[in-house]
Amino acid sequence: MNYGFLIDNRKCIVCHSCSTACKQENEVPLGVNRTWVKYVEKGIFPDTRRYFQVTRCNHCANPPCVHICPTGAMFQRTDGIVEFDNAICIGCKACLQACPYDAIYIDPETHTAAKCHFCAHRTEIGLEPACVVVCPEHAILSGDLDDPNSEIARAIATQQVRVRKPEQGTKPKLFYIDAEEASIVPMLARQDTGMLWASLPQNVHGDWRGPIRIGEGKMAGALLNSAAAPRETYNVPHRIPWHWPVPAYLVTKAIGAGAFIVGAGGAALGLLPGSPLFTSIAAFIALLFIGITTLLLVADLDQPKRFWYMLRRPQWRSWLTRGAFILIAYSALLGLYFLGHAAEQLGLAMNTSILAGALVAPTMVMAALSAVYTAFLFAQAEGRDLWQSPLLAPHLLVQAILAGAAALLIVGALALLDDQTRRTLALTFGVSVLANGLLTMFGEFGTPHASTVASAAAHMIKHGKYARDYLIALVVGGAIPLLIALILPASGPAMAVAGLAALIGLYRYEYAFVMAPQEIPNN
Repeated sequence: MNYGFLIDNRKCIVCHSCSTACKQENEVPLGVNRTWVKYVEKGIFPDTRRYFQVTRCNHCANPPCVHICPTGAMFQRTDGIVEFDNAICIGCKACLQACPYDAIYIDPETHTAAKCHFCAHRTEIGLEPACVVVCPEHAILSGDLDDPNSEIARAIATQQVRVRKPEQGTKPKLFYIDAEEASIVPMLARQDTGMLWASLPQNVHGDWRGPIRIGEGKMAGALLNSAAAPRETYNVPHRIPWHWPVPAYLVTKAIGAGAFIVGAGGAALGLLPGSPLFTSIAAFIALLFIGITTLLLVADLDQPKRFWYMLRRPQWRSWLTRGAFILIAYSALLGLYFLGHAAEQLGLAMNTSILAGALVAPTMVMAALSAVYTAFLFAQAEGRDLWQSPLLAPHLLVQAILAGAAALLIVGALALLDDQTRRTLALTFGVSVLANGLLTMFGEFGTPHASTVASAAAHMIKHGKYARDYLIALVVGGAIPLLIALILPASGPAMAVAGLAALIGLYRYEYAFVMAPQEIPNN
């Protein structure tokens, strides 16, 4: 058994019966939708035409929402239906980021993820989904794709059909007959002129249009700014799932990982002295910011009281789950390291620093994993192509070293450090700032992107809504700190200012990097 849907656009009369039946059958609250109809208009009056597309979950054979879910709340049944269990959903919103079709929403009443589930309660007793039954034109087919005698399998075998975003590798099982290009590819229709009966909520989509290649050599800027451009006139807006806590979490996690890598790692390698600043204090800073990171992660959940579900019933394919256990292991090793050095420095125990020294290597490994695991989490977010950069993991490691060195420079302004030690720390900081800038300008944003969606997000960061954040990141977080590190490397106050500027710039960059891809339309 392998269930799927087929929409025959030749028959659809846009009565919205499917949307209404879905809401009634599944008690879908106002403001969110599991099934809806999208309108796109083409042409110049009087030679115009309106196209329609029934939109919903694609029940993918390779569903990224299932892979990224940390608790298994989103799961795939043996019959191919992608189902959800709101009793164990923690409201992390990762499945919304993973879906390339914007088919998942957070239920405003249960504060958990929800979507079309093929009316599984009906399917299990031999009934068709409500949308199929209510359609007056039989424009929606559902059934077993693996049964060659089923109506849907025969229709797919004899008609020319299309799916949305096949390049994502999700293997969607929502097929369309007579699909209009401007409807099935979201970025081919303008979305800035309001709807038939309403205006779009402010800032639903940012200004992503620009010299971005779409399809067979078409350039989005010229195409979408022309009078004949396709225009979206009815759709369902979807909220941006992640906001400031996520970029803040990236910065605090970078400090938490980097403070130990730079401090304890430098001391273990003999590059920095084994003074309290680079041992117990560095470990304390790391513990503090990993704790703040955890608080930010929990606070951003729509069901924060269920955070422990990730530990009780982990879904190990999810990098959210893996990341949680990495942070726990790192915190445990950090705690032992800190206690070992602090106890000896306070005279409470002898030779505990030797034990702490044995923990440096495994703790360094966990610190590095803490710094980079988000790259693998973002790679699971199939709906945000810019996040899937192959440079993201090394970039996050460089940012961790930058943030850790910056934190130690700020705290070190109050410590009695000799000039050589301060210069060594300033050199580490300066090299990481330079590497971060090069990876940003010539890596993440200086090379062609793999998809139109990624190019659009990059354009928004460099030239659109987030251009100011990008500029602040490069100037305040890059050029100024690097200049200070070159001119005044031995000055404690000056390097503290450089460290603070670098952290401000890092946050502004992370904010743009997290927010911009979420503004690119997926439906």
